Amino acid sequence: MKASVAALAAALFARDAAAQFAQAAMMRFQCSQLVVERMDPLVSPGIEQVGHVHQIVGGNSFNATMTPVEYDPAERSTCTTCSFSEDFSNYWTASIYFQARNGSFKRVPQMVNLGLRGSGGITVYYIPPYDGKTKVTAFRPGFRMLAGDLNLRSSKGIQRQICYRCEHNIEQTPFGGAPCTGDDTTSFPKKPCPGGIRSTVTFPTCWDGKNLDSPNHREHVAYPSTGTFESTGPCPASHPVRLPQLMYEVMWDTRQFNNPEDWPEEGQPLVNSFGDATGYGQHGDYVFGWKGDSLQRALDARCTGDRCSQLKTQSVDAALACVKKQSVPEVVDGWLDKLPGGMPVTYK
Repeated sequence: MKASVAALAAALFARDAAAQFAQAAMMRFQCSQLVVERMDPLVSPGIEQVGHVHQIVGGNSFNATMTPVEYDPAERSTCTTCSFSEDFSNYWTASIYFQARNGSFKRVPQMVNLGLRGSGGITVYYIPPYDGKTKVTAFRPGFRMLAGDLNLRSSKGIQRQICYRCEHNIEQTPFGGAPCTGDDTTSFPKKPCPGGIRSTVTFPTCWDGKNLDSPNHREHVAYPSTGTFESTGPCPASHPVRLPQLMYEVMWDTRQFNNPEDWPEEGQPLVNSFGDATGYGQHGDYVFGWKGDSLQRALDARCTGDRCSQLKTQSVDAALACVKKQSVPEVVDGWLDKLPGGMPVTYK
């Protein structure tokens, strides 16, 4: 009886969340690929080539020495891969590799999300409170944060709203509801996904109002003390400033890897570029870089989608022309004998 009540409650929550998500005002736009390389100025500043591969989007000033707090991509970048030309922020995640039965690896390509145009990259969301009236404070120049934990190999300790969705088809039908509800999983899907895999990384929405960063890139931000961002739950006293909800969606085109005969004899075949074969270690990094007060104006206007009266939108061609060469040339695509950087595959 308790199990059935819990299942009903979960179903009702998923239904309500889906309705709420579908009706909410939210900026949703494309940021195409800038570069794929082993660099992480947030976690490993000053190091030209770190342990694992990342896929990076946004402003072209991305580099290894983006001095914490002081560095402002809006002042240093000359172009951006994002739809909104005033957004020079950098957004990045680890790449995903397919491990074949013979032990070789191939990077899983990314594809553009529904309704958007560009090349690979990330779908970026900035979401104001769902009640339609509560205000949020835009991030400040120098702000940066991280969501997720690359060391996780189980669901224990995983942050809120970090998940994967196995798409039934390329049209993403039937609609699976709000992110991280329904059949979404915190680990890699265990079966072939005919429409590819969507990964979601959602960031905390409360700020201490003082620190633009913290030693672990997490402590200066927090989640609501009760309830959720979606229910307009209050921020804790230690982190009283309400931020917009920043969310990434990455569409991984796994269709070429769906033949079970190519899969390992046991388990699923996907591996994060840092060696995580479970998927629980998924994480995302963010360095704010909007020009002037452009993001605050857009949030106050509750802009929706990839068009906003408060912002300038650039052409797809202009966004695609913004590219960056790898700082240290390295082969990251095609069939490889090992993961770039020699990262070992781990399961626990």
